[in-house]
Amino acid sequence: MKFDWDYFWQSLFTPSESFLNGLALTIVISVVAMFLALILGLLIALMGRSRFIPLRILASLYIWIIRGTPLLVQLVIIYTGFAAANIFRFEDVTVGILIKGAVQAAIVALMLNESAYISEIVRGGLESIEKGQTEAALSLGMTPLGSMRWIIVPQAIRVMVPPLGNSFNGLMKSTSILSIIGVAEMFQVGSSMSAATFKVFEIYIVVALYYLLLTTIWTVIQTFIENWLNAKAGLPKAESVWKRLFGFRSKRDRVAPKNPLAELEGVTA
Repeated sequence: MKFDWDYFWQSLFTPSESFLNGLALTIVISVVAMFLALILGLLIALMGRSRFIPLRILASLYIWIIRGTPLLVQLVIIYTGFAAANIFRFEDVTVGILIKGAVQAAIVALMLNESAYISEIVRGGLESIEKGQTEAALSLGMTPLGSMRWIIVPQAIRVMVPPLGNSFNGLMKSTSILSIIGVAEMFQVGSSMSAATFKVFEIYIVVALYYLLLTTIWTVIQTFIENWLNAKAGLPKAESVWKRLFGFRSKRDRVAPKNPLAELEGVTA
């Protein structure tokens, strides 16, 4: 079968309205699910650091179950399993716009799945700050909540941004499995187009390039956020976008660092 270049370029640069709607839905679901996952992940992380043993056990069980089962299985259980067991059914709702039940289930599943990983990122970020800083804040009369708000969290955020950014990148790509429950996101629309036109290779390459565009744009945004936080902390800039995407290194990066012990002996390493 011959590759249809005309159809490929047309689909890439002048996509159909349905494809653009699928792209927009992919972005909306990713952003909303990530925002909710951040809130829930922070809550789970704080539960894991609680003095109350039942809360710590509950947080550990949640992380264990969610991280130990595939997202696809969780998605089907939440949308299809709950309805089949008469536990809960996602119905279409209208709040200015129509939000289909499948979209609601998709957001909930992505939120629950991502929050388990985010809670571990938050926990690692908080634990990366020396305990002496908390003790010093408490000795100055600050409350535990105040020391967390003004001392610990601002420093931990800089540590958490890179892994959180990577999590969002992964979440955007994970939206491709939402087609299993009928969510008309970008991959689902692309699949329908390929079935109707038999341009399978052309369409899926276009879909892949649009996913690549989304993740590249986010990489630029993430780099900007990291550099802004580093500048506020008086630290060097993070790796450039070119270096992250393509591995390009400046001349300074390619120069081997000098051995300080050799320098003391007057020898250049």
